[in-house]
Amino acid sequence: MTVMISQTVRVPVDGAALTGDLLVPEHARAVVLFAHGSGSSRHSPRNRAVAAELRFAGLGTLLVDLLTEPEERADASTGEHRFDIPLLGGRVVAVVDWLAARPETEGLPVVLFGASTGAAAALTAAAERPGRVLTVVSRGGRPDLAEAALDAVRAPVLLIVGGRDPEVRRLNEDAARRLRGPCTLHVVPGATHLFEEPGALEQVAGAAKRWCADQLRAPPPSWSEAHRRDGRGGRHAVR
Repeated sequence: MTVMISQTVRVPVDGAALTGDLLVPEHARAVVLFAHGSGSSRHSPRNRAVAAELRFAGLGTLLVDLLTEPEERADASTGEHRFDIPLLGGRVVAVVDWLAARPETEGLPVVLFGASTGAAAALTAAAERPGRVLTVVSRGGRPDLAEAALDAVRAPVLLIVGGRDPEVRRLNEDAARRLRGPCTLHVVPGATHLFEEPGALEQVAGAAKRWCADQLRAPPPSWSEAHRRDGRGGRHAVR
Protein backbone atom coordinates (compact mmCIF):
# COMPACT_ATOMS: atom_id res chain seq x y z
CA MET A 1 0.00 0.00 0.00
CA THR A 2 1.39 3.40 -1.02
CA VAL A 3 2.07 5.81 1.83
CA MET A 4 0.81 9.31 1.04
CA ILE A 5 1.72 12.54 2.81
CA SER A 6 -1.33 14.79 2.61
CA GLN A 7 -1.56 18.21 4.23
CA THR A 8 -2.88 21.72 3.80
CA VAL A 9 0.07 24.09 3.71
CA ARG A 10 0.68 27.81 3.97
CA VAL A 11 3.41 29.23 1.75
CA PRO A 12 4.79 32.56 3.01
CA VAL A 13 4.97 35.25 0.34
CA ASP A 14 4.98 39.05 0.33
CA GLY A 15 4.26 39.25 4.04
CA ALA A 16 1.21 37.01 3.70
CA ALA A 17 0.60 33.33 2.89
CA LEU A 18 -0.74 31.25 0.02
CA THR A 19 -2.86 28.21 0.85
CA GLY A 20 -2.19 24.91 -0.87
CA ASP A 21 -2.95 21.19 -0.79
CA LEU A 22 0.23 19.10 -0.83
CA LEU A 23 0.07 15.36 -1.51
CA VAL A 24 3.28 13.39 -1.91
CA PRO A 25 3.34 9.60 -2.39
CA GLU A 26 6.17 7.58 -0.91
CA HIS A 27 9.18 7.47 -3.23
CA ALA A 28 7.81 10.30 -5.38
CA ARG A 29 9.94 10.99 -8.45
CA ALA A 30 8.95 14.64 -8.84
CA VAL A 31 6.41 17.14 -7.56
CA VAL A 32 3.89 18.86 -9.84
CA LEU A 33 3.01 22.44 -8.93
CA PHE A 34 -0.34 23.53 -10.39
CA ALA A 35 -0.79 27.17 -11.38
CA HIS A 36 -4.51 27.73 -11.92
CA GLY A 37 -6.05 30.03 -14.47
CA SER A 38 -7.93 33.30 -14.19
CA GLY A 39 -10.89 33.22 -11.84
CA SER A 40 -10.07 29.71 -10.62
CA SER A 41 -8.42 28.31 -7.49
CA ARG A 42 -6.77 25.24 -6.03
CA HIS A 43 -10.24 23.68 -5.90
CA SER A 44 -10.48 23.54 -9.71
CA PRO A 45 -12.13 20.16 -10.45
CA ARG A 46 -10.20 19.84 -13.71
CA ASN A 47 -6.80 20.38 -12.11
CA ARG A 48 -7.70 18.11 -9.20
CA ALA A 49 -8.71 15.33 -11.60
CA VAL A 50 -5.41 15.60 -13.47
CA ALA A 51 -3.48 15.78 -10.17
CA ALA A 52 -5.06 12.52 -9.00
CA GLU A 53 -3.91 10.75 -12.17
CA LEU A 54 -0.39 12.11 -11.78
CA ARG A 55 -0.20 10.80 -8.23
CA PHE A 56 -1.08 7.33 -9.54
CA ALA A 57 2.03 7.72 -11.69
CA GLY A 58 4.19 8.33 -8.61
CA LEU A 59 4.32 12.12 -8.68
CA GLY A 60 3.62 14.46 -5.80
CA THR A 61 1.22 17.35 -6.38
CA LEU A 62 0.73 20.80 -4.94
CA LEU A 63 -2.42 22.72 -5.83
CA VAL A 64 -2.00 26.23 -4.50
CA ASP A 65 -3.92 29.51 -4.59
CA LEU A 66 -1.62 32.10 -6.15
CA LEU A 67 -3.56 34.98 -4.58
CA THR A 68 -4.03 35.69 -0.90
CA GLU A 69 -7.58 35.71 0.45
CA PRO A 70 -7.88 39.54 0.36
CA GLU A 71 -6.47 39.54 -3.20
CA GLU A 72 -8.97 36.88 -4.26
CA ARG A 73 -11.85 38.94 -2.89
CA ALA A 74 -10.62 42.03 -4.73
CA ASP A 75 -10.06 40.07 -7.93
CA ALA A 76 -13.56 38.60 -7.82
CA SER A 77 -14.93 42.14 -8.02
CA THR A 78 -12.42 43.86 -10.27
CA GLY A 79 -10.40 41.16 -12.09
CA GLU A 80 -7.32 43.24 -11.28
CA HIS A 81 -4.96 40.36 -10.45
CA ARG A 82 -5.91 37.51 -12.76
CA PHE A 83 -3.92 38.87 -15.71
CA ASP A 84 -1.04 40.23 -13.62
CA ILE A 85 1.52 37.74 -14.93
CA PRO A 86 4.56 39.34 -13.18
CA LEU A 87 2.70 38.96 -9.86
CA LEU A 88 1.51 35.41 -10.54
CA GLY A 89 4.86 34.33 -11.98
CA GLY A 90 6.62 35.69 -8.92
CA ARG A 91 4.27 33.71 -6.71
CA VAL A 92 5.07 30.51 -8.60
CA VAL A 93 8.79 31.22 -8.13
CA ALA A 94 8.20 31.67 -4.38
CA VAL A 95 6.40 28.32 -4.20
CA VAL A 96 9.17 26.58 -6.18
CA ASP A 97 11.69 27.92 -3.67
CA TRP A 98 9.47 26.82 -0.78
CA LEU A 99 9.28 23.28 -2.18
CA ALA A 100 13.08 23.15 -2.28
CA ALA A 101 13.19 23.76 1.46
CA ARG A 102 10.49 21.25 2.47
CA PRO A 103 11.68 17.87 3.79
CA GLU A 104 8.97 16.07 1.74
CA THR A 105 10.02 17.65 -1.55
CA GLU A 106 13.61 18.89 -1.27
CA GLY A 107 15.71 17.42 -4.02
CA LEU A 108 12.69 16.51 -6.15
CA PRO A 109 12.50 18.03 -9.63
CA VAL A 110 9.55 20.34 -10.11
CA VAL A 111 7.00 20.08 -12.90
CA LEU A 112 4.95 23.22 -13.47
CA PHE A 113 1.40 22.61 -14.71
CA GLY A 114 -0.36 25.79 -15.82
CA ALA A 115 -3.92 26.30 -17.03
CA SER A 116 -5.11 29.41 -18.88
CA THR A 117 -3.21 32.42 -17.46
CA GLY A 118 -1.46 30.03 -15.06
CA ALA A 119 0.53 28.73 -18.02
CA ALA A 120 2.10 32.17 -18.49
CA ALA A 121 2.92 32.29 -14.77
CA ALA A 122 4.48 28.82 -14.99
CA LEU A 123 6.62 29.76 -17.99
CA THR A 124 7.74 32.95 -16.26
CA ALA A 125 8.84 30.90 -13.24
CA ALA A 126 10.59 28.33 -15.43
CA ALA A 127 12.65 31.12 -16.96
CA GLU A 128 13.65 32.34 -13.50
CA ARG A 129 14.38 28.93 -11.94
CA PRO A 130 15.96 26.83 -14.71
CA GLY A 131 17.87 24.68 -12.23
CA ARG A 132 14.73 23.59 -10.37
CA VAL A 133 12.06 23.25 -13.06
CA LEU A 134 12.19 19.95 -14.93
CA THR A 135 9.44 20.76 -17.41
CA VAL A 136 6.30 22.80 -17.99
CA VAL A 137 2.89 21.45 -19.00
CA SER A 138 0.19 23.84 -20.21
CA ARG A 139 -3.53 22.97 -20.48
CA GLY A 140 -5.55 25.37 -22.59
CA GLY A 141 -2.92 27.92 -21.65
CA ARG A 142 -2.09 31.48 -22.59
CA PRO A 143 1.69 31.19 -23.04
CA ASP A 144 1.61 34.36 -25.12
CA LEU A 145 1.05 36.33 -21.90
CA ALA A 146 4.51 35.28 -20.67
CA GLU A 147 5.89 37.77 -23.20
CA ALA A 148 9.70 38.16 -22.91
CA ALA A 149 10.03 35.17 -20.57
CA LEU A 150 9.25 32.85 -23.50
CA ASP A 151 12.66 33.54 -25.00
CA ALA A 152 14.38 32.58 -21.74
CA VAL A 153 12.63 29.25 -21.06
CA ARG A 154 14.98 26.29 -21.56
CA ALA A 155 12.91 23.56 -19.90
CA PRO A 156 10.95 21.21 -22.18
CA VAL A 157 7.36 22.38 -22.66
CA LEU A 158 4.19 20.45 -23.46
CA LEU A 159 1.36 22.63 -24.77
CA ILE A 160 -2.03 20.86 -24.64
CA VAL A 161 -4.90 22.51 -26.50
CA GLY A 162 -8.38 21.56 -27.60
CA GLY A 163 -9.04 20.87 -31.25
CA ARG A 164 -12.15 23.07 -31.06
CA ASP A 165 -10.36 25.98 -29.37
CA PRO A 166 -8.92 27.66 -32.48
CA GLU A 167 -7.83 31.00 -31.03
CA VAL A 168 -5.97 29.44 -28.10
CA ARG A 169 -4.45 26.88 -30.45
CA ARG A 170 -3.14 29.69 -32.66
CA LEU A 171 -1.66 31.48 -29.64
CA ASN A 172 0.04 28.26 -28.54
CA GLU A 173 1.43 27.63 -32.02
CA ASP A 174 2.90 31.14 -32.04
CA ALA A 175 4.42 30.63 -28.58
CA ALA A 176 5.87 27.27 -29.58
CA ARG A 177 7.82 28.91 -32.37
CA ARG A 178 9.42 31.27 -29.83
CA LEU A 179 10.39 28.65 -27.25
CA ARG A 180 14.03 27.66 -27.56
CA GLY A 181 13.92 24.36 -25.70
CA PRO A 182 12.13 21.15 -26.70
CA CYS A 183 8.43 21.78 -27.21
CA THR A 184 5.45 19.65 -28.26
CA LEU A 185 1.97 20.90 -29.11
CA HIS A 186 -0.58 18.19 -28.26
CA VAL A 187 -4.06 18.68 -29.71
CA VAL A 188 -6.98 16.88 -28.08
CA PRO A 189 -9.46 16.26 -30.93
CA GLY A 190 -12.96 17.61 -30.39
CA ALA A 191 -12.11 19.36 -27.12
CA THR A 192 -13.08 22.95 -26.36
CA HIS A 193 -11.25 25.33 -24.03
CA LEU A 194 -12.29 23.73 -20.73
CA PHE A 195 -11.95 20.11 -21.94
CA GLU A 196 -15.46 19.36 -20.73
CA GLU A 197 -16.22 16.82 -23.45
CA PRO A 198 -16.38 13.12 -22.46
CA GLY A 199 -12.88 11.69 -22.30
CA ALA A 200 -11.12 14.98 -23.04
CA LEU A 201 -9.69 15.53 -19.57
CA GLU A 202 -8.54 11.90 -19.44
CA GLN A 203 -6.57 12.58 -22.62
CA VAL A 204 -5.00 15.63 -20.96
CA ALA A 205 -3.97 13.55 -17.94
CA GLY A 206 -2.61 10.76 -20.13
CA ALA A 207 -0.54 13.16 -22.24
CA ALA A 208 0.82 14.84 -19.11
CA LYS A 209 1.76 11.50 -17.51
CA ARG A 210 3.59 10.30 -20.63
CA TRP A 211 5.38 13.62 -21.01
CA CYS A 212 6.54 13.71 -17.38
CA ALA A 213 7.73 10.10 -17.58
CA ASP A 214 9.74 10.92 -20.69
CA GLN A 215 11.33 13.97 -19.05
CA LEU A 216 12.24 12.03 -15.92
CA ARG A 217 14.00 9.41 -18.05
CA ALA A 218 15.84 11.92 -20.20
CA PRO A 219 19.28 13.14 -19.10
CA PRO A 220 19.50 16.91 -18.60
CA PRO A 221 20.88 18.71 -21.69
CA SER A 222 24.54 19.64 -21.61
CA TRP A 223 25.55 23.28 -21.71
CA SER A 224 26.83 22.85 -25.28
CA GLU A 225 23.49 21.38 -26.42
CA ALA A 226 21.59 24.23 -24.77
CA HIS A 227 23.94 26.71 -26.43
CA ARG A 228 23.35 25.14 -29.86
CA ARG A 229 19.59 25.37 -29.33
CA ASP A 230 19.98 29.04 -28.47
CA GLY A 231 21.58 29.63 -31.82
CA ARG A 232 18.96 27.94 -33.96
CA GLY A 233 15.67 28.42 -32.11
CA GLY A 234 13.33 25.94 -30.51
CA ARG A 235 12.44 22.42 -31.60
CA HIS A 236 8.72 22.16 -32.21
CA ALA A 237 6.62 19.06 -32.75
CA VAL A 238 2.86 18.74 -33.17
CA ARG A 239 0.87 15.64 -32.37
